[in-house]
Amino acid sequence: MFALDPSLGRDEPLRVLALGAHADDVEIGAGGTVFRLIAERPQTEVTLVVFSASGARIDEARASADALLADAARADVHVLGFRDGYFPVEAAEVKGWAQAHLEGLRPHLVLTHRRDDAHQDHRVVADLAWQTFRGAAIAAYEIPKWDGDLDRPNAYVALDAATLDRKVAHLGAHFASQQAKGWYDGETFRGLARIRGVEAGARYAEAFHCAKLVW
Repeated sequence: MFALDPSLGRDEPLRVLALGAHADDVEIGAGGTVFRLIAERPQTEVTLVVFSASGARIDEARASADALLADAARADVHVLGFRDGYFPVEAAEVKGWAQAHLEGLRPHLVLTHRRDDAHQDHRVVADLAWQTFRGAAIAAYEIPKWDGDLDRPNAYVALDAATLDRKVAHLGAHFASQQAKGWYDGETFRGLARIRGVEAGARYAEAFHCAKLVW
């Protein structure tokens, strides 16, 4: 999966860093991939960071992370309070927190946003990942949105029906505050997964953008 070190055995610890600007970003973009990694690599260690959450979104983020990473060998979750929509003007503070708390992780795989994502907060987190974890495999997930900024991915993770069902159920169960949004429903998530599955030669898939792959 992606450009992971070929010498890394399946039973060795796999260090994953999942970065999301907002409470549900990682789950939308890479929830199925995280479920697969934990199921197939029992020594997977995950650090998950949500940079912006407030009010009910704090509890949603923590409960979601607890469920998503329940079977991980190690889980470390950070839910932060940077202001939604203001990341570009708070970029120095965002980067300062990351350098203080994440630089020693040495992840094998970083799951993060795309650098050309239409959402300004997403772009700041993506830039942060590339500035801080240059030696890791960085896979940028996609978030469907009104802006219509989905692009052509170059990496896919196939999902079977059970894993997709689990992802969709997870999103429905843990993010009640988002249910009123017109795009936030199982049909959206299943539709995108089916299209990416067609592209990947599978029934369903999550798609990623990998700007650099090193073997």
